[in-house]
Amino acid sequence: MFNNSLSGSIPSELGNMESLSEISLYHNNLSGLIPTSFGDLRHLTLAHLYENQLSGPIPEELGNLNSLVDLELSENQLNGSIPASLGSLSNLEILHVRDNRLSGSIPNEIGNLMKLIVLELDHNNLTGNLPQGICRGGSLEYFTANDNQLTGPIPQGLKNCTTLKRVYLERNRLRGNISEDLGVYPNLTFIELSDNELFGEVSSNWGLCRSLQSLSIARNNLSGTIPAEIGNSRQIHRLDLSSNHLVGEIPKKISKLTSLLYLYLNGNKLSGSLPLELGLMSKLLYLDLSANQLSNFIPETIGNLSMSFYLNFSVNRFSQRIPIQVGKLTSLVQLDLSHNMLSGEIPGELQSLRSLETLNLSHNNLSGEIPSSLEKLRGLYTVDISYNELQGPIPNCQAFLNASVQELEGNKGLCGNASGLPPCTPFSKKGHNNSKTLLVVIFSLLSVSGLSISSIALFFAFKKRKKDADEGRQSNASDEIFFSISFFNGRKLYEEIIRATKDFDAQYCIGKGGYGNVYKAELSSGDVVAVKKFHLLHTSEMADQRQFLNEVRALVETRHRNIVKFYGFCSSAGHSFLVYKYLERGSLASVLRKNEESKKLDWNKRVNIVEGVVNALSYLHHDCSPPIVHRDITSNNILLDLEYEAHLSDFGTAKLLNPDSSNWSNIAGTYGYIAPELSYTMQVTEKCDVYSFGVLALELISGAYPGELLSNLSILTAESIPLNNVLDQRLSPPLPEVVNKLVFILKLSVSCLDNNPKSRPTMHTVSQLVFDHI
Repeated sequence: MFNNSLSGSIPSELGNMESLSEISLYHNNLSGLIPTSFGDLRHLTLAHLYENQLSGPIPEELGNLNSLVDLELSENQLNGSIPASLGSLSNLEILHVRDNRLSGSIPNEIGNLMKLIVLELDHNNLTGNLPQGICRGGSLEYFTANDNQLTGPIPQGLKNCTTLKRVYLERNRLRGNISEDLGVYPNLTFIELSDNELFGEVSSNWGLCRSLQSLSIARNNLSGTIPAEIGNSRQIHRLDLSSNHLVGEIPKKISKLTSLLYLYLNGNKLSGSLPLELGLMSKLLYLDLSANQLSNFIPETIGNLSMSFYLNFSVNRFSQRIPIQVGKLTSLVQLDLSHNMLSGEIPGELQSLRSLETLNLSHNNLSGEIPSSLEKLRGLYTVDISYNELQGPIPNCQAFLNASVQELEGNKGLCGNASGLPPCTPFSKKGHNNSKTLLVVIFSLLSVSGLSISSIALFFAFKKRKKDADEGRQSNASDEIFFSISFFNGRKLYEEIIRATKDFDAQYCIGKGGYGNVYKAELSSGDVVAVKKFHLLHTSEMADQRQFLNEVRALVETRHRNIVKFYGFCSSAGHSFLVYKYLERGSLASVLRKNEESKKLDWNKRVNIVEGVVNALSYLHHDCSPPIVHRDITSNNILLDLEYEAHLSDFGTAKLLNPDSSNWSNIAGTYGYIAPELSYTMQVTEKCDVYSFGVLALELISGAYPGELLSNLSILTAESIPLNNVLDQRLSPPLPEVVNKLVFILKLSVSCLDNNPKSRPTMHTVSQLVFDHI
């Protein structure tokens, strides 16, 4: 009875079913108390009551269930303390009570659970110390107690708990010497200790944790240097040592972390040069070295970080020129080199940063003119070039024209049609000889008049955007990254979503999936957005992180009317979510499931949906560089607007088709839509999407998943399938002019479903055929 819409309370009479071995009532809307009568179910081995609205205390009677192996009560509204009686559950392996309103201390009796493998206590109001015997049984693998009010030291039991795979203790008030309190963990993949009061040095033992994928100890009181041995953790994806008191140089051996996606060393006292070897970390997405004492030049090897979205070197002592190789970082959304001692001119190569939204070069010694080629940065929303020695005209693009006085002040002689600047004259630029004065005057007059007209238009067009920018800058506060790809301000968008959804309250949830939930958020501006919030990392695998990053990369790089509009994203230890345009009619699958709604989806609308999906896939496969394979084309991932126009969504399993990476180690997608070759090979090609499209097109015609038809395709041809046997019987028969289109779609679907991927058409060919026949 799980995954339904059951409401009301759980009947206490269930406690009379003495032979009951499993209770699965999760993912419903059940409320009220957990019946104390459950304590009589002596044969119960599994109790899944999570994701409901249950309230009141956890019954002490549950401690009588000696056969219980798996107890999951998370994501409810339970209060009171964790009953000590749970320590009597000698066979318990999994205990989930996270995301409730529990208070008091964690009972020491929890240490009596000798078979315990998973213990999740996070997101409650628990106080006191962690139990010393937390890993007494020597089998604990997953332990989460983050987002509580816990104090005291990290228990000695955790130091010797070599079975640990994931540990999350962030956002508490734990104290202790981290150099002494933690050991070597051969199986550890994630450990999060940020936002506590830990001290000591970063141990070289982390280099012995060869499975480690994420190490975060931000915002504590760590001292000493970064050990070179940390470079031995080759699998690490995230390293966050920010906001501590670390000194010394960044070790060169950190470049051995070639799988690193996130590197946060900001807010320390690191000094010396930036290692040239930094460029070897080519997979880096986020690099924050701000607020340190780093000096000398920014190495040219920085240009090798071609996948980076975010680069922050601000508040250091870097000098010399900005390397032109920064222009190779074409994925950059935010670049901050402010508060350094950089000199020379702004390199014109920055014109290549077409994804750039925020550029901060303020408080340096930059000189000369701003390259006019920066006008090509049409995605740039905020720019700060204040307190340099720049002169001449500002570029004629939105960010510069709408910059505030504070973002332009403190330069030698800037001019242009922006607030606080004088208009440009024939003599605003240096180095022009007098023989060209007349020509310059003519062009200047024409430019000024043109700018006057365009600036009026720009004023009204971007007034709202400028207001948002002035109210709050995009921020990298703590370890959170806020990016807004559209006109929304990143930080404000984040705060608005938390407010609008009441911190992701269940009442705003409009859809649930394996990797996350989707929420509807009505912003104060009147805009309505859909927010896809990914499950926290500590409740799933590293695949979730890849899922999020894949979706971000795909959405940033795609712009098409039949692909859902992307507004921005947030990535942090606490939240990872994507923000889309809200599409009123929801998924195609939900429309087809409901008889009344499906009848509104007439034959012409269905034909148009086929056409829209074809256009989107053709764009992804043939107009993106590198091409993108979606890998999960289903009716659940086709969203419809008010006009029933199709928008492709959910890029979590999307794969960028780099020439050297055609194989994946796991099957991604939805069973029933996955191409048959993926059952015996992991090779990912565009033809996988072509097959899934074939299934989807048949589903549109028939009104339901075409399972029976798919099973018989090996003995059928398109010509042998009567159209009337396939059509959705809930609709009136199609008009003659529509029949021909449906016959064509049926034939096209069958050709896309060929077992041999080489015999399937490309989406480019499909697109041409659709254009000719529909």
